[in-house]
Amino acid sequence: RQHEAPRRVKRAWVIPPISVSENHKRIPHLLVQIKSDKQQPGGVIYSIKGPGVDEEPLGIFSIDKFSGKVFLNAMLDREEHDRYRVRMILGAPPWRPQPDPDPPALHPQLRAFALDLGGVTLEDPTDLEIIVVDQNDNRPLFRQDVFTGRVLEGAEPGTCVMTVDATDADDPDTDNAALRYSILEQGAAGMFSINATTGEICTARPGLDRETMGVYNLTVQAADMSGDGLTTTAVAVIYLEDINDNPPEFTKEEFSMEVEEQAAGVDVGKVFVHDKDLAGSPSWLAKFTILEGDPEGAFAIRTDPHTNDGVLSVVKPLDHEVRDRFELTVSVQNERPLEPSAPASPRALATVRVRVRDVNEAPAFRENPRRISVLEGTPPGTPITTYTATDPDTHQIQTLSYALLYDPADWLQLDPHAGTVRTKRELLHPSAFLQGGWYIALVLARDDAEPPLSATGTLSIEILEVNDHAPQLQPPAGVLCGRPGRGGTLLLGATDDDRPPHGAPFHFQLSPQHPQLARNWSIARFNGEGQPGRGGCCTEAQSLPPPLSLLPAQLHPAPAIAPCPPCLPVPTRVSPCPRVPAVLAALGAARVRGRRRALRKGLLQRSRDDMRDNILNYDEQGGGEEDQDAYDINQLRHPELFSPRAKPPLRRDAPLSSGTPMAPRKLPSSPSDIEDFINEGLEAADSDPSVPPYDTALIYDYEGSGSVASPLSSIVSSLTDEDQDYDYLSEWGPRFRRLADLYG
Repeated sequence: RQHEAPRRVKRAWVIPPISVSENHKRIPHLLVQIKSDKQQPGGVIYSIKGPGVDEEPLGIFSIDKFSGKVFLNAMLDREEHDRYRVRMILGAPPWRPQPDPDPPALHPQLRAFALDLGGVTLEDPTDLEIIVVDQNDNRPLFRQDVFTGRVLEGAEPGTCVMTVDATDADDPDTDNAALRYSILEQGAAGMFSINATTGEICTARPGLDRETMGVYNLTVQAADMSGDGLTTTAVAVIYLEDINDNPPEFTKEEFSMEVEEQAAGVDVGKVFVHDKDLAGSPSWLAKFTILEGDPEGAFAIRTDPHTNDGVLSVVKPLDHEVRDRFELTVSVQNERPLEPSAPASPRALATVRVRVRDVNEAPAFRENPRRISVLEGTPPGTPITTYTATDPDTHQIQTLSYALLYDPADWLQLDPHAGTVRTKRELLHPSAFLQGGWYIALVLARDDAEPPLSATGTLSIEILEVNDHAPQLQPPAGVLCGRPGRGGTLLLGATDDDRPPHGAPFHFQLSPQHPQLARNWSIARFNGEGQPGRGGCCTEAQSLPPPLSLLPAQLHPAPAIAPCPPCLPVPTRVSPCPRVPAVLAALGAARVRGRRRALRKGLLQRSRDDMRDNILNYDEQGGGEEDQDAYDINQLRHPELFSPRAKPPLRRDAPLSSGTPMAPRKLPSSPSDIEDFINEGLEAADSDPSVPPYDTALIYDYEGSGSVASPLSSIVSSLTDEDQDYDYLSEWGPRFRRLADLYG
């Protein structure tokens, strides 16, 4: 439409905004005619500049330079440019492009210019605003093609599920962009509604049941012009989430199964259930319980997580002979409790019948191991026990047979039908096959089924000791030396091949058939702590009988109920003349006593002389003060003056020798050779076959009793470390350096 010419106010152009509809189809279209009141004799030239003219978008607007008419040359789109501004210039001076003093406008500016024929602007530039009027040329658009929402089944009406929304590119201030929402299709139930203004979808009525319909597909629409204009559609998908509103149910009321007896840890079968709730969800998972029919707890039932069925298994072995059928009552329910809104229903029950099949079972020894006792030396062929097994298959006719599976000494024989065990040879001590007096054998029992089964029984036989060996004196004779009128002592020993309680300790006594022996002889236990089967006692002469006497004695094992005091095996022969070991022992005692006395009296002075391996003869004491005359000290000092004694008989355990008499020993020529002399004497005593057994004490003489002298322990107790000065030990040489460190 054509507008009135602009009015000039204070020499400035005032042009009202020009409105033009978008999508105008009549092109070119006159928008306005501009006139300047500064008419010149030569006329006025009009021009416009800006977007739509000489700037992008080009060629939309134009002006007639002589008439000042502004034309629209192309269709406008409000969604691209909703307005344009044109600047006009009118003047006389030659026109030159000048920088725009005004700041950029919010919209593209269209500038108009008025010039005279010489190119001089007649008016200040002014803006021409062109407003594009909106038309409803854009449909609404949903932000997505498919909307997804979830809601619990059984939700109350008015429960909101989700919101759909759309946009419109038209002018939001007009009805062209005023949108309204609606549900075009959702099925016949009409379970959902939508807010026309906001697009929020909510439940419209009760009764949503996932098991009936788990997914709802809604077609929603958005329309502009407040619902009367252009429209568009989208899809809203609503999923119903499951709740536990359906209990599990058995597919049938009775189930039948079979299982072999003696089987444990195996599955018997399945019971099948159905649950309408969502498979795999907690509302679907079933839990089974055995209510009746299994008082012993022989069965167990679990849930198969994949199928939700119940799996019945055996946890304890079943015995067909005891019970061949079971009737179980099984219940099922969900792991998660039912929702309060779910209809009440009783718990589902089913009957499971299990038949136990009979199978061949191995025989069994009721007493395993069997322990018996047998006397040693039992004659061959003596029955010692009957060791049989039982067959648990009472419903099957079977025969058991027996065999010896392990008999390391081949001592036994077994009846293969009756299971009677007899001795095959004498059972004697000692044997490498006995362990602590017990003999172990294994018996095999086997049935005649196909295939046959067997069992092994352990037979433990205790071999009881029998007193079948008499004790023996070791050696059977002894020699005692002494002086007339003086007493002496003879040591006796004994051995016995029997084991306790028929061996040591022993009881010694003088023969009752010779009572006169009690006037001169008495027997007392000396020591008994030795090797098993050995014992010893002392025979003491009050006054020696004639030079050659026979002493009858009796020996038998002591009763087990009255054990004797311990004894130590000792030699049964004492030489009339002390041999080298006895001499050296006496010598050692004299040396110790003499050195103690020298220390007390200060006779051993500090000196730098080498005191090693020297014997200082300070005194001689012999045995005790009361039997000084029983010793001949000359034998110690001059043994070469005395004739050698007769060779005594050999003992039983002495090593074999050539029988060659020992050569005379060379006496020490100086005190430094005393160590060699002692070692040679010790070796001679060890190799002498006439001395007592190796594990006995060597008794050289008996000192008697009732000595008036104080015991040696009194010397040690009276001579304390506080009374002694041991500094002199450091002067005795390197041999005494250790003692000097300890006592110095």
